[in-house]
Amino acid sequence: MKILKILPLGIFFIIIFFLFKGLNLHPDIIPSPLINKPAPLFALPTLDNPKKIVTNHDFLHHITLLNVWASWCTTCADEHEFLIKLAKNTDIILYGFNYKDDLTNAKKWLAEYGNPYQIIVVDQQGLSAIDWGVYGTPETFLIDQQGIVRYKVIGSLTQEKWDRELWPLIKKIQKERT
Repeated sequence: MKILKILPLGIFFIIIFFLFKGLNLHPDIIPSPLINKPAPLFALPTLDNPKKIVTNHDFLHHITLLNVWASWCTTCADEHEFLIKLAKNTDIILYGFNYKDDLTNAKKWLAEYGNPYQIIVVDQQGLSAIDWGVYGTPETFLIDQQGIVRYKVIGSLTQEKWDRELWPLIKKIQKERT
């Protein structure tokens, strides 16, 4: 009898504990199994020329940021101004990975907001995105000169994330290769 009176209180405290613990979690930090592994194999057409195929081998010999985006993604629109600014950085090559998008809409969107990408690959069915572990848009992958995925940003790439997370890692990668 005494246990039946205490049991609900114990369950209540367990629930409170897990709720409190959840307040300290960061939903934008989801570990990627790709970190420190070669970029997934893929062969995708470009947005401008569907006959031109880009593969993971195109990441070799330079530091690449691969930004997963779509014209229907409102958060992608929020980060786009920063990507335009970032495209001026000569230490990286910025690739776009157009995800489950209507190609006409994607081209209109870029014409309206500007194109920060040197190359844009298209994954209309989202099949290659599965290999990359893409949860949604936007996501950005940092790939080193050997084609190794070194970091993943989930959500909007901002100046703060760039300064705090990506730029220091890029500098470290550059030092490792010299």
